Amino acid sequence: MAPIPYVRLTVAAAVALLPAAAAQAQKQTFRDQPLVSSIYTADPSAHVFGGKMYVYPSHDVPTNIPDDDLGNEYAMHDYRVLELDRPGGKVTIGPVALDVKNVPWASKQMWAPDAAYKNGTYYLYFPARDKAKDKNGLGTFRIGVATSKNPMGPFKAEPKPIAGSFSMDPAVFTDSDGKSYMYFGGIWGGQLQRWATGKFDPNGSDTDLHQDNKPALSGKVVRMNPDMKSFAEKPRDAVILDEHGKPVLGGDHEKRFFEASWMFKRGGKYYYTYSTGDTHFLNYAIGNNPYGPFKYTGHILKPVAGWTTHHSIVEWNGKWWLFYADNQLSGKNHLRNVKMTPLTFNPDGTIVTIDPLKPR
Repeated sequence: MAPIPYVRLTVAAAVALLPAAAAQAQKQTFRDQPLVSSIYTADPSAHVFGGKMYVYPSHDVPTNIPDDDLGNEYAMHDYRVLELDRPGGKVTIGPVALDVKNVPWASKQMWAPDAAYKNGTYYLYFPARDKAKDKNGLGTFRIGVATSKNPMGPFKAEPKPIAGSFSMDPAVFTDSDGKSYMYFGGIWGGQLQRWATGKFDPNGSDTDLHQDNKPALSGKVVRMNPDMKSFAEKPRDAVILDEHGKPVLGGDHEKRFFEASWMFKRGGKYYYTYSTGDTHFLNYAIGNNPYGPFKYTGHILKPVAGWTTHHSIVEWNGKWWLFYADNQLSGKNHLRNVKMTPLTFNPDGTIVTIDPLKPR
């Protein structure tokens, strides 16, 4: 059962729909089919390296942990990379690229990763909880980096997280001038709301700020140093503006940022894309530089089957592709499957909205 558009639905509320969702998933029509079915994958970050497509997804694992708004049921502990020679062709699943047990500072929950390449080295960026404990007995999310000479790994993690990093969902964009930027952040379980003052509040809200009439929480953007392992500056807000040039408000759950930042550049414009979380849209906002501000422009993807939506957008051999995930195979929120679908642009640069539950 697809989430209901325009209705705020917490994970706890969505859990009540799971038995019906599993049955409904077997009957639904889906626009696209999973890239792989032997493992569960989500949060796909896609990159073209050497003409091939490499997808860096989360590796979902079965668990008996109940669904909650902190995302404890998402208990991923390692990464596997997917390789494609061509769209619709064979997909190779790589061996374990990185396991949390080999990350000195991390305790658990290796969520959505990303990757980059520079000067013969591949960089894997990943969030994980550190070994400290908060009021819920959980660690604080930090962002780490690991390196390899092979895009499939294995990757060796740096001994400490990136200094100044926090929250989750790292996405690294390299501009035409060679400068790279990381976009990151996610509210609820991603803890971004606990950093609202610039410092971590261990007793802060577990959901959001409940300030619907004030500017929404923004995802973060920060320029990377040339070593690709550290920040060159303090992270700043990636502000999304409405049609009147004012910051989108926290109460506008169809437009505001929740998680899953992804940046790409087309026609000299910067497309800041993201998930709205509890209204289940993928959105985009357009700006004139990597820092923004970005003007909200519309929906990329309507709600999928399942609770979360996390994506990437990449050009490959002259065509644009959207990578996303749903729960078609399992009917469970925490066991997802990655998909890819063509992305179409209008002459004015706007994106044609995709319905994942209608055939092409």
